[in-house]
Amino acid sequence: MQMCNLIPVAVTVGANKIVPTVSIPYPLGNPSLSEEEQWKLRHHRVGVALDALTEDIKEQTVFKVKI
Repeated sequence: MQMCNLIPVAVTVGANKIVPTVSIPYPLGNPSLSEEEQWKLRHHRVGVALDALTEDIKEQTVFKVKI
């Protein structure tokens, strides 16, 4: 499983479970958001990643996240 913002690279290298992140310098955050909004963003992305770990998949999968 990989959390990344460069989805095409993760697909090319063969990551089986891919969770999109926000950006290169701030993969799980956004400094322009309030502290509370950043916490919600991080909580959601990490939650998707934890759920992805338990998913039984047959092919490479990019998991959906809220923007």
